[in-house]
Amino acid sequence: MARVPYIQRDDLPESQQPIFDQISNTRGSGVSNVFAALLNSPGAAKAVISIGEYIKNQSHLDPIIRETAILSAAKELNSEYQWAQHESLAKDVGVRPEVIESIRSGKGPMGLPAKEGIFIQSAKELVKNSTLTDRTYQALDHLLGAQLTVDFLVTVSYYVMLARIISSLDITLD
Repeated sequence: MARVPYIQRDDLPESQQPIFDQISNTRGSGVSNVFAALLNSPGAAKAVISIGEYIKNQSHLDPIIRETAILSAAKELNSEYQWAQHESLAKDVGVRPEVIESIRSGKGPMGLPAKEGIFIQSAKELVKNSTLTDRTYQALDHLLGAQLTVDFLVTVSYYVMLARIISSLDITLD
């Protein structure tokens, strides 16, 4: 059971209900438990979703790279919640099954093409070390360029933040 209540639209004052509506309308699947928990602080929820909306709708990062990074972070963080939320999304955008299995088994990036492997390695390093080695950064930047490298780092960091919130608030899977 979560440490905070899952807030529903009617739990919020009328002035803050548009935040709930924004989450519901942009997530496609309603308001998941993580965002229902975040709505205990509507202002924080609004700030968090604005980053998520950027990642999903405005970043030019290829969805395959994005979902590979998210699954890699989820695995490194042992976030079953994020894995469950993103495994099917990864399949839907075209992440190859062997990439997903490599991440799940913890064997990635060994045995994968270098391009896919660098995305997995970058996410793992960022989660584990809070930074990238020079070699990993240079490979990532070579593949993506400065703008998309920043978007990649923001994406992984966003999901690290969400994983910490999920585990700290003991949020259950929807």
